[in-house]
Amino acid sequence: MKALVYQGPGQKAWADKDKPEIQKPTDVIVKITKTTICGTDLHILKGDVPTVDAGRTLGHEGVGVVEAVGAAVENFKPGDAVLISCVTSCGKCANCKRQLYAHCSDGGWILGHLIDGTQAEYVRIPHGDNSLYPIPDGADEEALVMLSDIMPTGLEIGVQYGNVKPGDTIAIIGAGPVGMSVLLTAQFYSPGRIVMIDMDPARLELAKQFGATDTIQVGADDPVAKILEMTGGLGVDVAIEAVGVPATFDICQKIVSAGGNIANVGVHGAPVQLHIEELWIKNINISMGLVSTNTTPMLLKTLNAGKVNPGKLVTHRFKLDEILEAYEVFGNAAREKAMKVILNA
Repeated sequence: MKALVYQGPGQKAWADKDKPEIQKPTDVIVKITKTTICGTDLHILKGDVPTVDAGRTLGHEGVGVVEAVGAAVENFKPGDAVLISCVTSCGKCANCKRQLYAHCSDGGWILGHLIDGTQAEYVRIPHGDNSLYPIPDGADEEALVMLSDIMPTGLEIGVQYGNVKPGDTIAIIGAGPVGMSVLLTAQFYSPGRIVMIDMDPARLELAKQFGATDTIQVGADDPVAKILEMTGGLGVDVAIEAVGVPATFDICQKIVSAGGNIANVGVHGAPVQLHIEELWIKNINISMGLVSTNTTPMLLKTLNAGKVNPGKLVTHRFKLDEILEAYEVFGNAAREKAMKVILNA
């Protein structure tokens, strides 16, 4: 089969690899029908995730059709259409018992990280009964791909960890796919004001269409000064970092209100400076983490009910064997006006 193979920092190839086989009774082999590229994949290629070895197939999102199942798999059979979770869960360990699937003792974020991932014609999913979801007939598969990772990430790590409440003023720094997922899912909790901050005017315009009440273009405006002006000097109730660089985390520290929350969602490859000398007196909370996807069943229900449409995040479509071109587009998102790409097998 063909797969997108990481060959070390800055290097990747669409190459031949052996088709995966059942290794354990709980495994499921899935034939990929649609997958995508995540900002985390770009971080891997930059060398920000040194735990990824050369030779690894990248990708941790997608939908497909079950090709084969291990002897212990009960919930799926060959031919079933499935949504792949970015997080693998055994369902039995101490962390899984408290829905902290990100830290499963035999799983967590392993796809495209510690084992071969979804940017391939076939993928092996360990603990398939707990790490796959059946796709309802007639469902929008492009929208479902967004439920593999970015939508639960935005909801859990941005909105829920940030403790967004009705009437809150929140600021989202970074209008990329995850920032937009925060924007879409924050509206479940009826914040009074949602401010999107980014450098790209095209993304800010899209954010308005998706429900942002205010936008701030970095470069044209000083985001800290603008936020303090908008809030009468108080700052925002929740500042959500969705980029993963020191400068954007620093903005969060400067705009959070007393009693507020900073929720870090971005993947950081370098240290940030924590201004504890200024924050200790403000009674704030700082949260961060890796998505556990425990909200995926709820998001599936909201999608099926038409209450949220993450499919509108898709801006570009490619064939799976055009993945190198897709990486070029996604890696130059501002130039290409790209939000999320879909790769069709």
